[in-house]
Amino acid sequence: MDELRQTIARLRGPGGCPWDQEQTHASLVRCLIDEVSELIETIDCLDMPHMREELGDVLIQVVFHAQLAEERGDFTLEDVAREVNEKLIRRHPHVFGDSGRLGTASDVIVKWEEIKAQENAGKASKGKSVFKDMPARLPALMFAEAVWKQIEKKKLPVAGTVDVEVVRRLESELDEDTLGRRLFELVAAARARGLDPEGALRLHATRVMRDVEARIHSPAFA
Repeated sequence: MDELRQTIARLRGPGGCPWDQEQTHASLVRCLIDEVSELIETIDCLDMPHMREELGDVLIQVVFHAQLAEERGDFTLEDVAREVNEKLIRRHPHVFGDSGRLGTASDVIVKWEEIKAQENAGKASKGKSVFKDMPARLPALMFAEAVWKQIEKKKLPVAGTVDVEVVRRLESELDEDTLGRRLFELVAAARARGLDPEGALRLHATRVMRDVEARIHSPAFA
């Protein structure tokens, strides 16, 4: 692990690799998604030699992000490992604590969620998020769909953020073939332009969430 950290630091440092030196947390997101997808394929196939390789590629992403953070003085890889280790111990009191043993995996999940809820309740918050029940970060297309689903379900205010009239007009024009063709054309055009469609959609969906949250919690809305 120390050698891997040193390698990444050298790639980022003076005299290192121009590509590695240009990377940011945001630019590496696509790499992380690609590497995790390749790892999942090896797991599905139980291809152990390639799984070992793909686990290494995912590990590179973790170390790379930690290196970027360390350069900014945010945190280190040691901080990441320490925090997650403490979380594992804290959320397994039936193993590391004085509480009684849990008999089944289902019991463990229930206890894990109870402890997680207690931890989240103790965290400072600017107000309850209307998107609190959103799933964990998804691929951009699924994430954007989930954001819009929450907006519609809860009738959240989107004026000035999303042009609902355009959405409704497009809705009336779409079928599965047309949707697939238009999405493919947009991706192809983005590729030709040198743009990242995955990142662009994810960032825009996140901005929609933030704008809605800000509007909900503004004094004017209250």
